[in-house]
Amino acid sequence: MTWSLDARIPVSLVPDAGSLAEALAVGKPAAVLGGEGGVAALNFAAGASPHAVACACCQGHGEAAQALDRLFQARVRGTVPWFDRVLVLDEGGVGEEVRQALAQDKLAVARYRLRLS
Repeated sequence: MTWSLDARIPVSLVPDAGSLAEALAVGKPAAVLGGEGGVAALNFAAGASPHAVACACCQGHGEAAQALDRLFQARVRGTVPWFDRVLVLDEGGVGEEVRQALAQDKLAVARYRLRLS
């Protein structure tokens, strides 16, 4: 018998604000990237970084990976309520950047998994 347990935090992409509200209304507590609501919310602009190019803390990490990192750090430090999933409002290129982070960024891949549904 084979067991498979993936303890990473599931990330779901939602197409619009209405779908985001519906997803927040059901299921476990969620953090939100690119929108409002949930137990924690964080916005970032696709393709824009608040730090200088190649700064020591972000070198090699895209904006989505940095945003996911900030959410994770807030979760484990207890500065936001505990969340069991992340919902991403897929507007303005945010969804594509999150997909890339979950495919290429080692920290994001270790902490999160893309939920396909």
